[in-house]
Amino acid sequence: MTTLLIEHQCPQCGAPAMLGETERLFTCSFCKVTSYLIQSRFPRYVLPQAAPENKELYLVPYWRFKGTLFSAVSGGVRHRFMDISYQALRCNYFPVSVGFRSQTLKLKFALPETRGRFLLPNFSPGNVMKLFSKRFHKNLPQPVYHQEFIGETFNMIYSPFYIEHRMMDAVLNCPVSHYLPDDFSPDIFAEQTPDWKIQFIPALCPDCGWDLTGESESLVLLCHHCDSVWLPREKGFKKIKFYVLKGKGDIYFPFWRIKADINGITLDSYNDLIQVANLPKICRSGWDHIDFYFWALAFKVRPQVFLRLNRNITLSQPPDDFVSTLPTQKIYPVTLPLTEAAESLKINLSTFACPEKQYLPLLSSIKIQPKRTRLVYIPFQEGHHEFIQEKYGLTLNKNQIKLAGNL
Repeated sequence: MTTLLIEHQCPQCGAPAMLGETERLFTCSFCKVTSYLIQSRFPRYVLPQAAPENKELYLVPYWRFKGTLFSAVSGGVRHRFMDISYQALRCNYFPVSVGFRSQTLKLKFALPETRGRFLLPNFSPGNVMKLFSKRFHKNLPQPVYHQEFIGETFNMIYSPFYIEHRMMDAVLNCPVSHYLPDDFSPDIFAEQTPDWKIQFIPALCPDCGWDLTGESESLVLLCHHCDSVWLPREKGFKKIKFYVLKGKGDIYFPFWRIKADINGITLDSYNDLIQVANLPKICRSGWDHIDFYFWALAFKVRPQVFLRLNRNITLSQPPDDFVSTLPTQKIYPVTLPLTEAAESLKINLSTFACPEKQYLPLLSSIKIQPKRTRLVYIPFQEGHHEFIQEKYGLTLNKNQIKLAGNL
C-alpha cells in the first residue's frame, strides 16, 4: 500500500512543496508558516504529461478509491482492503483504470489554469462502489447480511490524452489504440469548467489566536492555550466538544462516543447491552437508567484491529468520568472522521450481538441514527511493544500504528 504524492507551492511564500495524500496540516520549510488544506467535496489531481505543446489535451476522469469493505456473514465479519481506480467516463477509447500510475508518479492539483479540456464524468461514485461490492460479493460466504465501506478515501484523478491519428497516452507519449473510427470526433465528449479551488487557512485558534497543533494528517486541531478542539471547514474552524477520560497515561488515543436512535432491536441501556451481547452479568434495576453508547475509533488502524477495539470498548462502556482539559502528554491525531465512524455502527453491532442466528438476519432492517456524539481521549500506558489500556482491555501494537499511515 502506498500513498499519493502531490506537488504544490506554499500559499504564503510560493516555495515548492510535496504533500502526501492524507496530509492536511502543512508547515512550509522555508517561511515556517503553518496552514491547513481545505478542499471542497473531494480532491482532484492530474497526472503529469509530456505531450507536444501543439497538441490539445483531453483530461479523462478516473475515480480512485482506497478503503476497507466490511461484510457481516455467519461466523464473523470479513474485510478486504482495496486501492482501486476506475474510469469515471464510460468510454471505450480510454483504459478502464490508471493502474499503478497514481502511486508511482507525482501528481498535481487540478486547477482552472491546468492545461487541457476536462471531460465530464458520467459514472457516479455510488455506481463505482456498487460495482466493487458486486465484484467481491461472490467470494464471500452466503448470505451476506450487511456490507459497509469504512475509512475510504475518494478522489478523482485526471489522466491526459491527445489525438495523433489515434488516441495517445500523454504520460508516456505512446498509443492506447491502433486506430480511431472514421466517424470519431472530439466533440462527442462533454466537458466541464474546472472551477474547483483549494484553500489554505491559517492554523490559528479562532478563540484566542494561539497556534493550533496536530499531525500532518490530523482531521481536528488542538489549542492547548485555551483547551479547545477545532474541526476544519470551508468557512473556517468549528469548535467541537470533547472529553478526556480520567486516568494515567503516556499517550491519549481519540475515540468517538455515539448515542444513537436504534430501531429494529432494543438497545438503549446497559441492561439491553447485557441481553443483546449475552454478557455473563445479571441485569440490575439501576442499569436501565445507564445509557448505551456505541464507541468507535477516531483513528485508522488495520481492519482486524479496528473491529476488535470497537467491540471491546463498546462492551466495556466507559463511565462518565471525564475532564474537559487537554492532557499535556502526547495526543494521537484524529484520522477517521465521525461520518466514517457512524457508518461502522452496524458492523460493530454484528461483532457482539449474540446469538448470531437471531440478530444477523435483522441487520438489513435495523436502523441506527446517530443522535449525540463526543470526541473522547482515552489514556494508554506505553509498553515495550504496545500501548495498553488495561481497565478496558484495549491494546495497540506499535507496529500496527506505524503501518496505519498507509490506510
